[in-house]
Parts: sequence; C-alpha cells; structure tokens
Amino acid sequence: MQITDREKFKSSINRVIITREEIQNAVAKAGRMLSEEYEGKPLLLVSVLKGAFVFLSDLCRAVDIPCEVGFMAAKSYFADTQSSGSVEITMDLAQDISKYHVVIVEDIIDTGRTLSEIIKLLRQREPLSLKVLTLLDKPERRVVELDADYSLFTIPDHFVIGYGLDYGEYFRNLPYIADFKE
Repeated sequence: MQITDREKFKSSINRVIITREEIQNAVAKAGRMLSEEYEGKPLLLVSVLKGAFVFLSDLCRAVDIPCEVGFMAAKSYFADTQSSGSVEITMDLAQDISKYHVVIVEDIIDTGRTLSEIIKLLRQREPLSLKVLTLLDKPERRVVELDADYSLFTIPDHFVIGYGLDYGEYFRNLPYIADFKE
C-alpha cells in the first residue's frame, strides 16, 4: 500500500482517541517519575523500533537525570492489522546491559508476544533491573501473561495509529492517537 494523497490519508483516521495534549501531559509525568526512581542510578531507556521512537524521543527529553538510550527492533504485524503470532527480532541492542537499570519503552502492548520475547532475551543478559513502560496498553488482546510496570493509557481493542504507531508504515507522523479506518 502506498498513500500519496492527503485526502486518502486523512480519510483513514476514524477519530482521535488520545490528543496531543493528553500525550504530552502523560509523558511529562512519566519523565518526572523515572527521574525520581532512577536518580543516581545508571539508566538505559530501550526503544522497540519503529513504533516507540516518537515516544522515546519525547520521554528521554522529559527525564532530567543522566540516561542512555538503546534500540531494538522486532516485528509481528508484517503489514496487517492483526499480529501474525510470530515474533522476529530484527535489530538487537549494542550495549552490555548488565551495568544498567533498563526500562523498555514500548509503544503498545497488544497480544504481548513481542514484548514477552524481548523481556526474555534481555533478562538473560542480567541487567541491574528491568521494567516496562508502555504508552498504550490493550489488555483485552493479551494472549500471554504480561503486565507493564508503567502504562500511560489503557485503550479498548481498536487498531490505532499515530504518535509512532503505523499501518503499513504510514501514520507514524500524526501527533495524536487515532482509531484507524480501513
């Protein structure tokens, strides 16, 4: 799918469910919380690409203590609106995480399969601690037992786009979270 027409792009947005302002307020609050919890500790924020890059960008600027960032990439959607059920790690961290308190910065927890695999992989590397901060949590869709340590928004079972989340690589640039209309 290739979208080059502005009207077709806009017509795929059903409705905004989380505004830019709501996101900004929640991210600022999360940044303050992480700053307090990890004061004086080596902190590594790990983004799961591509969806979480916008969230990580805003979050790391809201954290006012020293921190590092790392990137991983995993996929399970393969250009569809339903998880395929299989998880592929397509890019791994460069850092030795055994010297860090690691916070996985995730865009959305849906079935939980992808994040569960990432958590297993990172725990084997023995970080000082490992927690999960997700922008969106969709518990109705969970197929593995998994709860985020911190969740900014809980949403119903809708396919959502914006603020880094995509459909077929489009819509990541929206400054809000919206229901996708096929």
